[in-house]
Amino acid sequence: MSIEWVNRAVDDLRAWGRAYGLDVDVDEVRLLCDYASDYLDVNELGDFTPVTFEELLLNIYPRKVIAPPESAPETVAAARTLVDFLLATEEIGGKMAVRMRVVLDRIEPEMPIALADTSKFGMAKSLFSAMGADTLEESDVSVPAVEEPAAEFCDCPGCSPLPPARLAPREALAESALRVPLLTDVRRLVQWMLAGGRTPTVKGRLRVRDAAEATAQLAVAAPGLLWELAVHTGLVEVEGAAIFDGEDFDPLDTWAAVVEFLVEKETGGAVTGDRSLDEELYGLCDMLYRLQAPVPIPLVMEYLEEIGLLDDGEVDVAEAVRGLAYCGIAEPSEETLELTALAVWGLREHYTDLGIEAPEAADLTAADAPELIEGLLSGMPTEMAEADIEGWLRSRTPQQAAAELLGAASGAPSVVRGIAVTIVDRLGPDAEPAVRRCLDEAELRPHAIHWLSTRGLAAPALSQEEVLWMSVDMLALAISAAEDDPETFAENMAASGPPAHVIEEMWRVDHPEVVEVLELLGRSLNDQNVAKAARKAAFKARSRAIG
Repeated sequence: MSIEWVNRAVDDLRAWGRAYGLDVDVDEVRLLCDYASDYLDVNELGDFTPVTFEELLLNIYPRKVIAPPESAPETVAAARTLVDFLLATEEIGGKMAVRMRVVLDRIEPEMPIALADTSKFGMAKSLFSAMGADTLEESDVSVPAVEEPAAEFCDCPGCSPLPPARLAPREALAESALRVPLLTDVRRLVQWMLAGGRTPTVKGRLRVRDAAEATAQLAVAAPGLLWELAVHTGLVEVEGAAIFDGEDFDPLDTWAAVVEFLVEKETGGAVTGDRSLDEELYGLCDMLYRLQAPVPIPLVMEYLEEIGLLDDGEVDVAEAVRGLAYCGIAEPSEETLELTALAVWGLREHYTDLGIEAPEAADLTAADAPELIEGLLSGMPTEMAEADIEGWLRSRTPQQAAAELLGAASGAPSVVRGIAVTIVDRLGPDAEPAVRRCLDEAELRPHAIHWLSTRGLAAPALSQEEVLWMSVDMLALAISAAEDDPETFAENMAASGPPAHVIEEMWRVDHPEVVEVLELLGRSLNDQNVAKAARKAAFKARSRAIG
């Protein structure tokens, strides 16, 4: 965003309002200019068009600003004031002003509806723990990670970055692949066909008579699917009317081909017992891969309902789970659905073949502190992150762990510092010497004081400046998550965020992210008075940065 042109425009607007005795909502106009600059490539006042206002008020505001629908008239009024100002300063002509006013007249009744439409806020990709109710105390900020399964799922492969996946050892995976019931039956069918001198149809498919005999003699439920898999994976080779035993492939190469077939090919209900669910198997597996945790069956049902699979009748989830377990995709359970380690590996191979970045999560228990923090920030699932943190702490004394973590946090960005102090907050009084040494570092001193005081250890009092600095520092952790889930952020701030008088003073803090934090509060808070205080403080912080 070009701060300079926005600042000049706001100064000119304020002077214009005073000259004509007009009550100008400067903060709201600044917000319009800020968002126009950030998202619509508006680089000067003359770049505003009717389309700019339509995009701002019906798309950008509902997406970025958490505000009650009843606040829409205030924003539209500020937009009308801006049009008057543009016309008065000859940034636009009379015809353009008329067009803008017509658009604003049309937008006025539509904007409250847009602000109330929660679908415009987007899917939640990561959540965060908000600040505690007492703003003078440390936030209970958890390690950023993928949260446990929620009632909403994203079923669009590639719509957001895939989380890192923890892969089982290759040797164990290969052994598991050899024991998958589906592949065992595929090999049995191939040997049965070869031993009986049977041949496929001219199109290479299993003959109807052979399918019926295989069902009876081998006790397999879907011989047609097994034969297609045998051909697809190369376990059998078809040349005209003749068939030959395939080469002795690596078990994991064969398994990767099986996964690709199951999630991409037409299987007609042979996998889950439901044709429609088979067609949506990619989306279901993708959802499970992203969550990387057992998903309760009721939530799976909600997911199926969300994608429209329950519109035409019930899906037999129990049968579907049995089918997925038979295929080696899911762990058998009556209450939850979870991918097998083999399925996670196979899906990651498939994503990679499709050109989708699918990172692997390294084992962080043996990492140094900077590597641990970097790994945790990669977005790994909560359960995995917790296990790695516990393993990492077990291999060190509390004092060693605190010294390493706080050393990694020294001079680092706020998000790194936040992870470090959050983990240190788990340590007991034995870590005191390492924590106390941080009292001499300005960025770590407020956190060290809090750590010491909450454990009843001798500690200096927090100054007002340190309280403000730590408030900004902890809110900086929420910037990324708040952009992804503004509604949750606004709700948490309404319940436990800093009060207006604290926000009003934040601009004085010498923190590199103070402007971003105040802008976030200004466009997100439900309380319009507090939001306004944040916008005013952001203006002061920006002005100080320029000066």
